[in-house]
Amino acid sequence: MRVIRINTSAWSEEDFYLVTTLDDDQIVEVIQPIVNAEREIERDGEDDYYDNEMILQALKDRFPLEYVDMYQEFDKLTF
Repeated sequence: MRVIRINTSAWSEEDFYLVTTLDDDQIVEVIQPIVNAEREIERDGEDDYYDNEMILQALKDRFPLEYVDMYQEFDKLTF
């Protein structure tokens, strides 16, 4: 199990974290085509975009036996 920060755009506020058993190759296999498709749509002037929830669901659909969850931020303990 690991936590990995996912960045799919130039805006860090759109980053999110996955808690998952997936490895990098599995994550890239699912996310890269989604990001590439959106970039193609942007070049064509269309308005059909993905969101982070769609990415999470695509990962769960592709790897149903693996653990995948998403967080925008984590709780913090300050000492």
